[in-house]
Amino acid sequence: MKNFTLLVSLLLTTCLYAQVGIETTNPTSTLDINGDLRIRSTTLTTNLTAAKDSIIVVDNIGNSKRVSSKTVVNSYLKTVIKGQFSSTSLVSLNLLSNRVKIPFDFIQFDANTEFNTATSTFTAKQDGIYAVKVQIKSNSTVGVATNFGVAISKNGTVVNRNSFANISVLSTNVTPPVRQVESLIEMTTGDTIIFEIVSDLLSVSILGTNEDCFFTIQQVR
Repeated sequence: MKNFTLLVSLLLTTCLYAQVGIETTNPTSTLDINGDLRIRSTTLTTNLTAAKDSIIVVDNIGNSKRVSSKTVVNSYLKTVIKGQFSSTSLVSLNLLSNRVKIPFDFIQFDANTEFNTATSTFTAKQDGIYAVKVQIKSNSTVGVATNFGVAISKNGTVVNRNSFANISVLSTNVTPPVRQVESLIEMTTGDTIIFEIVSDLLSVSILGTNEDCFFTIQQVR
């Protein structure tokens, strides 16, 4: 009798842990369905925490997995960034080969966490078309007939630039100190964007105030 009981227990254990296949003779999961799955009705849950973190997804080979809702939403979040300087003081920069990176080091918002304030670099997490804009304002030291401007560089190469020399009327500089450039840029995952000052000067100072010097990046599709 003891041997029979032991045998029944072993059989039940085997059944409990067996893999079941529907429309397949070689199941690879506890329940392996080779076909459609229909659920005629479900119970509405009042556990909002569970609902927020209990999304069932199917991968490209048909396996069902559970992921958090935040992960799913974040994977489709479009880029929305606005940045500036952390200080309102003058930002003095030395140029090398007529170019220097603008060290934006403060973010007002960054929906997809794509801008690195330590390197002042944007790195795209998704393929897409991005609307990019940057504005700077120099102090009064940029003189007449001096080339001065701002540029957007993608992967280290200038793709858009607004640069021109100041002009004077009756020995008075009449050129506004603001330079800005904006463009639509196609990017793939991993592409980078930095902002640069371009000038004939060896050094230049720009205002640190956020209403004068800032940048925005928005993914439009």
